[in-house]
Amino acid sequence: MATESTMLASWQYEWRQHGLELDTATFWADHGGDVSQERYRLLAEAVGPSYDRDHSHARRLAYRDRLHADLELAPGLAGWLDQAAAAGLALAVASSSPVWWVRDHLTRVGRAGDFGFICGGNEVTAHKPAPDVYLLALARLGLPAGQAVAVEDTPHGVTAAQAAGLRCIAIPNPHADPSRFGHADLVLASAGEMSLTEAVRRATA
Repeated sequence: MATESTMLASWQYEWRQHGLELDTATFWADHGGDVSQERYRLLAEAVGPSYDRDHSHARRLAYRDRLHADLELAPGLAGWLDQAAAAGLALAVASSSPVWWVRDHLTRVGRAGDFGFICGGNEVTAHKPAPDVYLLALARLGLPAGQAVAVEDTPHGVTAAQAAGLRCIAIPNPHADPSRFGHADLVLASAGEMSLTEAVRRATA
């Protein structure tokens, strides 16, 4: 699910409520931590003394939630999840987002049951590119890193997976620079390019 797109759109929407345009060139953080407070600080500076943070926050989240209602899995991922289930693979989510955030989105699209564990950034000390959340996922799965493959959509996510010892398939999100994924073991434009079996085979070759 392209929650990066809805997050960006919600911030652009909120800046425009004040007659301003968000600088998208500096919007994305190069880590998995929450930078919302910094984003509100920058907006407050741009607006000036009249800025009402509580009202701004509520309006932005309401708009974002309306966008989320139409979000689906990224192309090809539903097929990969079905193939994983048919093959009896154990799956876990290793996300920098909080567990509740990930679970809510997966539940909304009917895929929460595909994952044995949801590991979130609220459960670890350091966010991606640190390997902490991947190490937590491996521990819960009871697997060594050599028997697991990660699927990531950001460069710092790939770094985190590999730091934990996993091979990594990268499917860059729409706002990530594809040239920054050269360290991934396999880079695909979408999961629809090939079967999960073939993608894992190529990433681990």
